[in-house]
Amino acid sequence: MTEFVQVSTATPNREQAVGLAQGAVKARLAAGAQVIGPVTSVFWHLGKFGEGEEWRLLLTTTKARYPEREKHLLEAHPWDNPELIATPITGAPRCLKWIEDNVTPEGS
Repeated sequence: MTEFVQVSTATPNREQAVGLAQGAVKARLAAGAQVIGPVTSVFWHLGKFGEGEEWRLLLTTTKARYPEREKHLLEAHPWDNPELIATPITGAPRCLKWIEDNVTPEGS
């Protein structure tokens, strides 16, 4: 059985989040993506406490495609060390099949 993950990250603005989402879906590294925001984030960064406005990006993919998804995000992300988290997910069989079908590289 295929395992599925939801990958999350954040960007400083909407346009960057949409760009990352489009790149991932067009490359079939994610079946779909949602851009949520703006959201308020509270965090530690480089030893300092901070707060800021960000745009949250959620992407659905398979665990098998995650390494490529991670590489793509890290190369295209506007931040040098972005938060990048993959959380295992379950769901309705039709939805999971849709994810699997849409992250399978063309010609496979």
